[in-house]
Amino acid sequence: MTAVAATQVIVIGGSAGSLDVILKVLPDIRLNKHTAIIIVLHRKSSDDSPLVELLSYKTTLPVKEAEEKDLICGQCIYVAPSDYHLLIERDHTFSVDFSEKVNYSRPSIDITFQAAAEIYGENTIAILLSGANSDGTSGLQEVQRYQGKTVIQDPRTAEVSYMPQYALNNLTPDEILADDQIADYINRQQQA
Repeated sequence: MTAVAATQVIVIGGSAGSLDVILKVLPDIRLNKHTAIIIVLHRKSSDDSPLVELLSYKTTLPVKEAEEKDLICGQCIYVAPSDYHLLIERDHTFSVDFSEKVNYSRPSIDITFQAAAEIYGENTIAILLSGANSDGTSGLQEVQRYQGKTVIQDPRTAEVSYMPQYALNNLTPDEILADDQIADYINRQQQA
């Protein structure tokens, strides 16, 4: 089957405590041929743990680390590489960048949320999970500016509530969801 360029992206960003949420929701996510998931997790630059392999055990969907000039295809899950910002180009390919950290983080959730919003506009869904800093909030605001959908994990269900609570203090998302509601939301929001 030939890969189809995604016309909708779901970008999931998180930091401390978010990996457990992702591992919990992945088995229940179904993607159609038009939708891709991009995962941006804060992790140590020296962390060479097999994140892609770990995520692959939880889903039948293909999971791969995003690489420079990769076409963003539907029915695929991409993971931002450690210690690089992940951008999206107009031709729906990835670009990686080693510029300064944003909110003490590289990859920055804000940068990828913003890049997705600029390219995919209203066909962007940004989901912010557990974490310990303010990364993601300005990116969510940018997604809203481009008419995309924004979701924040309910801080009461987050292992580390600072990141989702900070976002809630600064914007009103389309949804505030407990971790066990996220997979169902993703499945319902995909384009036909």
